Amino acid sequence: MKKGLLLLIALFCMAPARSQVLISLIFGDKLNSPFLEFGLDGGVNLSTISDLDSSGTNLGFNLGFYFDIRSKKNPSWMINTGVIVKSPMGAHGIPVYSLNDETLDNAFAGGSVNREIRYFNVPILIKYQFKNNIYLKTGPQFGLLAKAFDEFTKEVNKDDVVYKKNIRDQIRVIDAGVALGAGYHMNVGNGLNITLQYYYGLVPVMKGDGPDVYNRSLYLTAGIPIGKGKAAQRRAEKEKELNKVILPEDEEPKKTN
Repeated sequence: MKKGLLLLIALFCMAPARSQVLISLIFGDKLNSPFLEFGLDGGVNLSTISDLDSSGTNLGFNLGFYFDIRSKKNPSWMINTGVIVKSPMGAHGIPVYSLNDETLDNAFAGGSVNREIRYFNVPILIKYQFKNNIYLKTGPQFGLLAKAFDEFTKEVNKDDVVYKKNIRDQIRVIDAGVALGAGYHMNVGNGLNITLQYYYGLVPVMKGDGPDVYNRSLYLTAGIPIGKGKAAQRRAEKEKELNKVILPEDEEPKKTN
């Protein structure tokens, strides 16, 4: 199971979004048990970077997978973890700065810059679910940098002119902070999870001696258990086989006259 779990995480990190769904369908029922729920989650997130001169939040879409590992002593308590494979953060409407190229500087003068930073995020949260299916969760979240770029935009003759500048070497590779969320676990079907979660970054985003700025992001996600029903059906079939009455080997059927 542990080797399979590590393989699944590696495949998710390398695979595009469509492949992630296919992988989940293949492995889902094998990763569900009475004390372990596996599923896909995704939604939208509104991100910004603290203390950065910008005009607003950056809208992004996130996708990943999750595990709810329940306590055997008290199933209301669990560890909520997984990987948010696609998780763009950043800021919208940053003032244009010099690109050290006169032609580009002139072309985008009066425009705007959107900063997008993409991470593989791993939350490790303590989760408590009440009897009414409302849950709360909190804990650390860690991010591994994937891509980072500034997108310069300017409208020319009603068309947008766009230029992307790679800024990965200016961003810290590791991000970390605290996540706090609340949600509801539906009883319909296998149990859809609706979560509103806030991430408060504690590690400066940028390298260098400049002012420290931090990631902030609000997530609205829906989590769908994968293979939960199939796994429950398989367990029920095994229990049924174990409960069958089997005659001892040395006992022969009685003869009737």
